[in-house]
Amino acid sequence: MRVRDMTAGSPAKLLLVTALPLMLGNMFQQMYTVADAAVVGRGVGMAALAALGSSDWFNWMWIAIAQGFAQGFSIPVAQAFGAKDYPELRRTVGNATVLSAALAVLIALAAQLSVLPALRLLDTPLEIRPTAIQYLRVLFAGLPIVMAYNLMAGILRAFGDSRSPLMAMVMASVLNIALDVLFVVALPFGVRGAAAATLIAQAFTCVYCFTRLRSLPFMRLNRVDFQPKARLERALVKLGLPVSLQNCVVAIGGMLLQRVANPLGVVFIAGYTATNKLYGLLEVAAVSYGFAISTYTGQNIGARAPERVRKGLRAGLWIGAITAVLIGLCMFLFGRNIIGLFIEAGPDAERAKDIACEYLYIMSAGLPILYVLHVVRSMLQGMGDTFNPMLSGVAEFFMRTGSALLLPQRIGYKGIFLAEVLAWAGADIVLVSAYLRAKGKLRTMEMEKA
Repeated sequence: MRVRDMTAGSPAKLLLVTALPLMLGNMFQQMYTVADAAVVGRGVGMAALAALGSSDWFNWMWIAIAQGFAQGFSIPVAQAFGAKDYPELRRTVGNATVLSAALAVLIALAAQLSVLPALRLLDTPLEIRPTAIQYLRVLFAGLPIVMAYNLMAGILRAFGDSRSPLMAMVMASVLNIALDVLFVVALPFGVRGAAAATLIAQAFTCVYCFTRLRSLPFMRLNRVDFQPKARLERALVKLGLPVSLQNCVVAIGGMLLQRVANPLGVVFIAGYTATNKLYGLLEVAAVSYGFAISTYTGQNIGARAPERVRKGLRAGLWIGAITAVLIGLCMFLFGRNIIGLFIEAGPDAERAKDIACEYLYIMSAGLPILYVLHVVRSMLQGMGDTFNPMLSGVAEFFMRTGSALLLPQRIGYKGIFLAEVLAWAGADIVLVSAYLRAKGKLRTMEMEKA
């Protein structure tokens, strides 16, 4: 396995070389969701697709809480790797593993207990509520698997290894699609079969990433590395908790948006869900650039090379803007054909597709705003600042919920669609302001280095 030192060389080239495998890996990871939705929507029916979508944000909230802690825990790993302090790196990984195991159990338990109250609060239509419950119960049982994968993938990315998570996702996606067809089509297990297929595929990624980490000589952890260190645990929680809270706040805003959408009926929910399933593919490059620039920033902060951090941000913003425009154009040209993969033929199919396309076109036009969000937020996190990214999540919450509550009264259901783009814009205002303040810290580091 190859690790990558990002403290020397062209920032743009390093970001692209690191991000492209991550992009492919994240794209295959999104195939979990797309495959579930396509197989369920066409194999079981529009009502089943609506059941999956009626609780999308609630499902994502618990996954994102786990991801947030894992992402925060990887920041000091990248910094220790950049500083070539391998004993500290091993202690950090050991303590992060112990914390993650405890958190995974608590998160899974809390998610299971919240299923019924959440679906009632979301006003999920009664005719699809039992199906949504079945799907969520299975998925939430596998949250420890989600936590384990994200921790190990985050550590690999901190070392500049984006190929191993890619290979894990390619193989897992193929496995997931095959199991979807087996469990949903050949064996009529319905939505529970789709959820089980996802968990089995995710378990495979855990095994693969674990074997890759074990192959690294500097990752041979001893029992002493797992002994709790108060200093390390405080530092890990200080970094991981704000990222997790940021994701949670964003998800709660999305749930309130879903609460506004659910009473509009099964046809609207199906169309809304079809586009939401593509959301992950729209932002897959943004997420990948974010992971790359977080690792890049963390390593260069550890190596005390602040001038490279600023160059990396400029390169990331240009690359992100060009990518966002290209993806948006593809969605305007081919979006309706892609939407058709999710919705079976029927009397309401065209109406559901129309709704999905309206939402897709609005999001596609706003993609440059989303890509700025991911690049700047990840750069700040790589510097060790997880507080301002958390504030950006609060800004997203207020923009998303305020727009969802006010705009539909004036312009109809399109207000629900616009709320997403306005939420991204609100987050950007906070993040860009935070970066302008962070430039002072970088200049101070440059002066101290000189």
